[in-house]
Amino acid sequence: MNPIDELRAARPAHLGDAPVDTRTRTRELSYAMSQPRSARLPRRGAARPLWSLGLAAAVTAVAVVAVAVSGTGGTTPRAPDPAPASASKVRLSARDILLTAAAKAARQPAGTGAYWHTVSMRRTLFAVDGAGYRVMDRQREEGWTPNATGGDQWGSIKPLGARPATAADEEAWKQAGSPAEIPVKVPGKPRPMTLTTSPRKKFTGRTPLVDGDKVFWLGRNVTMKDLRGLPSDPAKLKAWLLRSYEGHSTESSSDPMAADPWLFRVSIGLITDMPVTPQVRGAAFRMLADLDTVDVIENVTDAEGRQGTAVAVRERTKGSGVLENRLIFDQATGRGLANENVVVKSGGLQSAFEPGTVWNSQAVLEAGWTDSKPSS
Repeated sequence: MNPIDELRAARPAHLGDAPVDTRTRTRELSYAMSQPRSARLPRRGAARPLWSLGLAAAVTAVAVVAVAVSGTGGTTPRAPDPAPASASKVRLSARDILLTAAAKAARQPAGTGAYWHTVSMRRTLFAVDGAGYRVMDRQREEGWTPNATGGDQWGSIKPLGARPATAADEEAWKQAGSPAEIPVKVPGKPRPMTLTTSPRKKFTGRTPLVDGDKVFWLGRNVTMKDLRGLPSDPAKLKAWLLRSYEGHSTESSSDPMAADPWLFRVSIGLITDMPVTPQVRGAAFRMLADLDTVDVIENVTDAEGRQGTAVAVRERTKGSGVLENRLIFDQATGRGLANENVVVKSGGLQSAFEPGTVWNSQAVLEAGWTDSKPSS
């Protein structure tokens, strides 16, 4: 079975045969564990393009390696506590921080090219059922989306292998015989998914654009022309996005979701890795600044070790759990760095992780235009 067929085979049967865009499928396959089975694939009337890295949080259990927080020593990966404010330092409000980032983002160079190119690292933390230890798995994802209509989207996934999450987990793993293959349960699947400790071969695939011109999912399928023409006024941008909001999550029509967390999920890609104009990226920051439910957390370090500021909303999961969905950005430049989910209240699929644990993340390493065509 070739890689694209493997991706298609992982699609849940209840979603039917509607095509799904390549870049989105990569995110959906990797972000496999954040919600129960009923939800990283929604019921959609239109198709998503397949390698989309631009939307956070599709939530489906699938048999492709989801990925994990890096490192083998120390303690369970945790979101750093905010640094205490100095007595002489003026602490900016969440709105002020976001408006400052908006101004910086709007001044980023625009650029152009034949392909929109992205590189990211995906990480997810797994508790090995009945084994008493946790493992982390990583994969490097790369995508090329054509600027012109009628072309192909390209994407590659390089699984980098699973490893114990902490020194204590490594000791438990050794006591278990240092298995090179580690089975982990996937909700809704009769058999466990097997993680390996060794890197695996990179696979690359390509697929025609959905309908010949759809490149990303932004509440609905959109074209490159749609993205480049988004309004740079935050109120108009919000109205444009909310035209696709129907009162439920991005993943399932059976899961109610308020407008603010829905808007947050959909908007993450505007800041991190979608080919929008710098002015629209700035407008996305200003739009988030006006949401009452958004918090800002300073002095956050992402999984790549980069320090930034996080804007976050909380989302309830089935099983009485609560996750904090974080968008980490560089306050000095307005550049999006990463999207991560932090356990706030253990429950459901996150019941094995204590509050403060960074459960999964996607760190964006590159996002920009290129004229270089991907190799097959």
